[in-house]
Amino acid sequence: MIRVDREDAVGVVTVDRQDALNALDVATLTELRDRLRELAQDDGVRAVILTGAGEKAFVAGADIKYMSSLDVAQAKEWGALGHEAGRLLETMPKPTIAAVNGFALGGGCELALACDIRYAAASAKLGQPEVNLGIIPGWGGTQRLARVCGLGVAKELIFTGRVVDADEALRIGLVNAVHDPVLDKARETAALLASKSPIALRLMKDLANRALGGDHAANLEAEGETFGELFSSDDAKEGLSAFVEKREPVFKGT
Repeated sequence: MIRVDREDAVGVVTVDRQDALNALDVATLTELRDRLRELAQDDGVRAVILTGAGEKAFVAGADIKYMSSLDVAQAKEWGALGHEAGRLLETMPKPTIAAVNGFALGGGCELALACDIRYAAASAKLGQPEVNLGIIPGWGGTQRLARVCGLGVAKELIFTGRVVDADEALRIGLVNAVHDPVLDKARETAALLASKSPIALRLMKDLANRALGGDHAANLEAEGETFGELFSSDDAKEGLSAFVEKREPVFKGT
C-alpha cells in the first residue's frame, strides 16, 4: 500500500509492503503513480518526500515473481508504468526528496534517481542488479544514473549489477548526504524548501532538468528570459522587499 501523510506543506509518501521489503507489484506501483499525480497537482503541497516503511528497505525493487510471467507487450506496459512514476517525481513542479532507508535496488534505485535530492541512511544499499536476471534497468536507470554519477560510474554499476553501500553512494554522487535517521534529514530539507517561493522552485527545477539535454545556448537564453519574467511575480517583489527591510519573506506562490 501507499501511505501519504501531510506535514504542513510537505507530503510524505511511504511505500508500505514490509513483508516484501517494499517491492513493487502492479497494484502498489499503480497506487504510487496515482498518489504522485495528486501531489503534483496539489498547490498546498510544496515539497514531496518518498520513503519506504520500516528500516530494512526503501524499495527493494520490482516484484520479480510477477515479472517472470510477462510477455513482451506486458513487459512494455510494466516498464511504462514505472517510467510514469519516475517522470512524475522528476518533473512535478515542486522538489522531490528520496529518503533511502535500507535496500534501494533496481526499480527502487530508479525511483530514487528520479527525485531531485537523495539522502541515505548509513545502512542503505543501492544498485541496479537487473543484469543478474538477464534483463536491463527499465525505469530510467540507464539514463538517470549516468546523469547523476557520470557515464563511467553508471556503466560499471549497470554492467556488473554491483550494489554500493551508503558511503560509496555518497562518494560517487549517487546520494547527497548520509544521515540517521534519514527521514529527519529529508523532513528538515523539505520544510526549508516549503518556505521558499513555489514559483522560483518550479522554474528552477524545469531549467535545471534541461541542463544535461538540449542546446546549451538555448538553455541559457531560456534562463535569462525566465529570470526577467519572474520580476512580475508577487513572490519576487516580496523576496526583494523583505531583504531590504531586513525581515523574513512570506512567499505565497503568486
